[in-house]
Amino acid sequence: MSTSVRIPEELERRIEALAARTRRSKSFYLREAIERGLPQVEWEYDLAQRAADVRAGRVATEPLDEVVRELDLGD
Repeated sequence: MSTSVRIPEELERRIEALAARTRRSKSFYLREAIERGLPQVEWEYDLAQRAADVRAGRVATEPLDEVVRELDLGD
């Protein structure tokens, strides 16, 4: 699959320099950066969506004191 992305010039220079130093392609490093970073971005967006759902009342929650009591975490 081919995708086109515009990136700031500074990032472009850094990727080009890394590729030149290591004799790898820019595509290799772009792919690696996406593979490493995408799980974090997905987690952040999922967390934000979950928080929005809780705030909007779309998700059932438990009061803290009830959780503490059920898990015997008091004193």
